[in-house]
Amino acid sequence: MLKNLMIVLFLLVSIWVLGQKQNTEILFTVENTPITATEFIRVYNKNLDLVKDESQKDIDNYLDLYINYQLKLKEARRLKFDEEATYKREFESYKKQLLKNYISDAEVTDELVKEAYERLSFDINASHILVRIDATEKDSTIAYNKIKEFRKRALEEGFDNVRALVHDGQQIYGEELGYFSAFKMVYDFETVAYETPVGEISQPFRTQFGYHIVHVKDKRPSRGEVTVAHIMVSLNQTDKDIDTEQRINEIYRKFQQGESFESLAKQFSDDKSSANKGGVLMPFKGGQLSALEFEDVAFYLTEKNEVSKPFKTQFGWHIVKLIDKKPLESLDELKSEIQNRIQRDSRSKLINEALVKKLMAKYQIKTYPEIKPYFQSILSAEFFNRTWRIPEDLKEGIALKIDSIAYTNKDFALFLEASQKNYVGKNTGFDFIVETEYKNFVNNTITTYHETYLEYTNEEYAAILTEYRDGLLLFDLMEKEVWNKAAKDSVGLENYYNKNKATYIWNDRIDMVMASSASKADAEQVQKMLNESVALDDINTKMNNNNQKIIFTKGIYQKDNDILPVDLEFSQGVSKIYSHNDAYHVVLINEVIPSTIQSLEEARGKVVNDYQNEIETNWLVELKSRFPVEVNEKILKKVKSQLK
Repeated sequence: MLKNLMIVLFLLVSIWVLGQKQNTEILFTVENTPITATEFIRVYNKNLDLVKDESQKDIDNYLDLYINYQLKLKEARRLKFDEEATYKREFESYKKQLLKNYISDAEVTDELVKEAYERLSFDINASHILVRIDATEKDSTIAYNKIKEFRKRALEEGFDNVRALVHDGQQIYGEELGYFSAFKMVYDFETVAYETPVGEISQPFRTQFGYHIVHVKDKRPSRGEVTVAHIMVSLNQTDKDIDTEQRINEIYRKFQQGESFESLAKQFSDDKSSANKGGVLMPFKGGQLSALEFEDVAFYLTEKNEVSKPFKTQFGWHIVKLIDKKPLESLDELKSEIQNRIQRDSRSKLINEALVKKLMAKYQIKTYPEIKPYFQSILSAEFFNRTWRIPEDLKEGIALKIDSIAYTNKDFALFLEASQKNYVGKNTGFDFIVETEYKNFVNNTITTYHETYLEYTNEEYAAILTEYRDGLLLFDLMEKEVWNKAAKDSVGLENYYNKNKATYIWNDRIDMVMASSASKADAEQVQKMLNESVALDDINTKMNNNNQKIIFTKGIYQKDNDILPVDLEFSQGVSKIYSHNDAYHVVLINEVIPSTIQSLEEARGKVVNDYQNEIETNWLVELKSRFPVEVNEKILKKVKSQLK
């Protein structure tokens, strides 16, 4: 995740905007490598709205950043980072992913998008019976006859009865699937489920898992999207004395007694990313969350501002408040997301088949079906246990020709050898194998040919590929020259800290216990008992005997911590009553800890970051010495005038 983020940041200074006429005026050179004024202007304008640091919008400052970027690219290539196996592997992985956006058939894709949207509009509740298929065609026939018999029995005895009776968890599965929508099941299964009327049992059908029948029990409209707020008490507490279930119940009782949900979230929710917003979360759809209990509770709420009872997930205890509900978005709004999901789904095979058909018309392709009998003759039983090898005396010849590129019998033989894994233990005829795999060979080779030359025929694709290629290089370089050095150089880090330790300061802190309540009178009562030195346990027992009136928070906090009242006086003893975050607070300050220098361990994160910056600054000085940079001031003046 970090690597992808850093590469994106690198790309912010490398984006190549297409479709503009190139200007060959040279703005600067890095060891005689020219960078044009047009290229710099394109990058600057593209990133102008993305840059939050106002200083980076200054043209001189941005030019320095861009020069540093080019210097680092020079160094990465000098060190041959682009030749390392890990770099090549990761780049090829990204390239493969990117290709999916450019290797498709638009017409077929649009039809699949529309179909998927129609299915996303409804949830299906179904159960199924599956008879798995092992190896041979004989097994397939047996499995098909079994599933036919199960369907007949299900019509007579009831689907659920038969499902429960035949399930063995090995060869036969009878399962309740619950509610699902598009993209939750393999495409063939999904299609049958959506095409089977409610209350009926499908005809037998086959997927990669075996033969199925499906019983559709219900079909309901999509749940749409929901926005909720929550208060969470995490199961992972630093204070092991906290009973998380008790804590959430205390908070829930305070809500029932009239305290606002938002105020309680700000005070007590352990989800700090939402606490300051009154617990409000980003909107989500059905099936989007990993915490299924949370999702079910959220969608169960019907009225705005309705609040759930406390419930538990794998993350902690929650109370949820409904903020808003929205129906499924329109097709136009969801189109891009659906397209991406189709690329990752078995539907993509339909797109690939349509693409190959078009590519066969685009390129000059000649197939050689006359080679099939020869390849049938050289296969043996070893093929079914993955031990078949290409004969040393393999007959020479051409198996496929695309434009001027010839693919030989050896190429097809290698493809055939790799396909053995698909036939292990099976009893398939050699004629069927060669026929199937020759077709796959032709289709795969045509697609690969198209992918290989796409970088030279599609400017947009080439530009994005270049951006990532450079961004990945810079990440690997920075990791080696800056980030890892700072993290691993313990002596250098300690020396840096000792030279700059006055920078790392704790503000004044207090060791305290804070009592919080929606009632000023209750807070005053606690204040009185604290002044009388009543033990905290006794105060808690008295105040929270019948209702949850007070919640206690204890620990060491800096003066600027959000949990503390803004104007809290740091003085040992019992404080006055403060109003903060829609509640009343009284603070027992056990000790005031004066401002002091943080230890290296306490400040490690900040020290490492600052040390990295120093290493990078010194390193850039070296790079500028190794790769001389010359800026054409006359052209720079014209650039500044154009960008005003």
